[in-house]
Amino acid sequence: MKVKLHKQDLPDGLDLGPVVAIDSETLGLNPYRDRLCLVQLSSGDGTAHAVQFAPDGYAAPNLKRMLADPNVLKLFHFARFDMAMFRRHLDVVAAPVYCTKIASKLVRTYTDRHGLKDLVKELLGVDISKEQQSSDWGAAELTDKQLAYAANDVAYLHKLKAALDMMLEREGRTQLAKACFNFLPARVALDLAGWPEVDIFAH
Repeated sequence: MKVKLHKQDLPDGLDLGPVVAIDSETLGLNPYRDRLCLVQLSSGDGTAHAVQFAPDGYAAPNLKRMLADPNVLKLFHFARFDMAMFRRHLDVVAAPVYCTKIASKLVRTYTDRHGLKDLVKELLGVDISKEQQSSDWGAAELTDKQLAYAANDVAYLHKLKAALDMMLEREGRTQLAKACFNFLPARVALDLAGWPEVDIFAH
């Protein structure tokens, strides 16, 4: 996949279409401690646009506009984390959204393996490398291997969505999936407000 690297924001006038695959790279998994370093996006055309952020450089008006655009479906794998990072660092609520991890959990009930690598392998027959997952995403200059890894995280989401949509329809769970996706902004708000592990629906 071809990668176009941008500093601080998407370029003016870039139109990635009505369904955009999105992922992020961070210094860690704590939105309050760890900063957002990279956001990668693809329209599914074989090109990834990667936005690299300097510390405290989160103005990004073009990216924020796209994330909040009600006419653009944002396609994630594990949307809950990326959305929390965007809410915390970019001060934007990404919506509407689709999460391939949630869709997988609703239809691939024959397995507990719902990672992106597992999904791509089973549904698309492709082996992807996760070698750079634990690298330094805060570096001023990212390596070609890091950028290739980041691009891989959005390269297959459109095809995964198509495969999972067929499975959701087959199992009669399309509307349930949509309800879960629609709830994600509230789930993220609960995470950031201090209820990340608490099931508020429990007795």
